[in-house]
Amino acid sequence: MKVAVTYEDGMIFQHFGHTQYFKVYDIADGKVTGAQVVGTNGQGHGALAGFLLSGQVDTLICGGIGGGAKAALAEAGIRLYGGVSGNADEAVQALLAGTLGYDPNVHCDHHDHEEGHSCGGHGCGKNCR
Repeated sequence: MKVAVTYEDGMIFQHFGHTQYFKVYDIADGKVTGAQVVGTNGQGHGALAGFLLSGQVDTLICGGIGGGAKAALAEAGIRLYGGVSGNADEAVQALLAGTLGYDPNVHCDHHDHEEGHSCGGHGCGKNCR
């Protein structure tokens, strides 16, 4: 199993389509056996599903994510745990323990953010859930 987390400075980056890095965890027998931070090479939104698939990732933990990216992940067979925030390593441990809090209906349907804005449960009024 390979789990990718949208990643920035140890934390879960809150907008899937704008993430510059993933932390990818190798999992065996319910434990993390290795992890590395990988750059996205400037790819964004739906193209990131192909990027993850080429890295043999089968599970994604992220914050906000748009409908097109969700559809691309589903088509690629990548399990999505969205609406998650906090420390990336702790989120993966929670996933393995079966205690990860996530939102199966997470959706971010805007792409007109001002610079520095991020999706997540922050009440910006731009329909992030």
